Amino acid sequence: MEASATSKLLVSDIASFVDYVPSNYVRPISDRPNLSEIETSGDSIPMIDLQEIHGPNRADVIHQLALACASYGFFQIKNHGVPEKTIERMMTVTREFFRQPESERLKHYSADTKKTTRLSTSFNVGSEKVSNWRDFLRLHCLPIEDFINEWPSTPVSFREVTAEYATSVRALVLVLLEAISESLGLAKYSVSNTLGKHGQHMALNYYPPCPQPDLTFGLPGHKDPNLITVLLQDEVSGLQVFNDGKWITVHPVPNTFIVNMGDQMQVISNDKYKSVLHRAVVNGDKERISIPTFYCPSLDAVVGPQQELISEEEESPAVYRSFTYAEYYEKFWDTALATESCIDLFKASKT
Repeated sequence: MEASATSKLLVSDIASFVDYVPSNYVRPISDRPNLSEIETSGDSIPMIDLQEIHGPNRADVIHQLALACASYGFFQIKNHGVPEKTIERMMTVTREFFRQPESERLKHYSADTKKTTRLSTSFNVGSEKVSNWRDFLRLHCLPIEDFINEWPSTPVSFREVTAEYATSVRALVLVLLEAISESLGLAKYSVSNTLGKHGQHMALNYYPPCPQPDLTFGLPGHKDPNLITVLLQDEVSGLQVFNDGKWITVHPVPNTFIVNMGDQMQVISNDKYKSVLHRAVVNGDKERISIPTFYCPSLDAVVGPQQELISEEEESPAVYRSFTYAEYYEKFWDTALATESCIDLFKASKT
């Protein structure tokens, strides 16, 4: 069975064949999920209610955001303005996409990380040593009209539903960026104005049931290279976040998003806000779907610490040099999650 199963390109097509994890998915013993030792989030992950973000209690919401960004680097949000129906339709069309026959899905397959619409598996099949138990469809979606015609045309509602979702999440991100900018003591549009023309990508992640979930990851521990990530997950747990020296499972709460800071926010805030280490574990008997939206600078944007947050006198010199996002993004795919983050490669040189 091994030959026919592992000759498949996608893990979802391998998973239906095997009752063990093929050897190229098995992590070294020192780098396994250790599922018995994981803490559950309980109340430890801030839940921020955005209901008042445009009301008289805006300052309170901004204060909560400042605390969450500085102490955790991630938080949950409710009353976020993305319609429940939009979320439901996005989740349904994603499930339908991955349930299509193999031949239909493979029309979009590519291992080229520079392609703006592509179905692939694991993380970067060209450069990694151990595979991850995940298939994903990655889409660029800003501006939508530049990319929508290369998105899958099946299921038939895919483009319409995904465009509606991407537009709605972008509006939410812009609201969050204004508030986060203010929480750093900056003008409302400061962060947004550093992003050039802005970029927005989505991944539709599919994690099939795994016969030996303690041997492999859906995605190993990593930090996001972008600015801010807004994650939608189905009802199956899998996301774990590293906080205070331990991994915490973040259980899904209906109609909420999980938001995490990415590397560019750490750079722009000059280390006030930290990009957060997180990973995905897989499930023995259930498939899991997660849909992160990655908001980022456009490739030609020059990123560096905000001038107002740098002060030689107050012992807060620039921690990072300036760079184009294109330079950063390329480095991220090349390191193939071999290091948890590539941010250290962009530190300002000590004179």
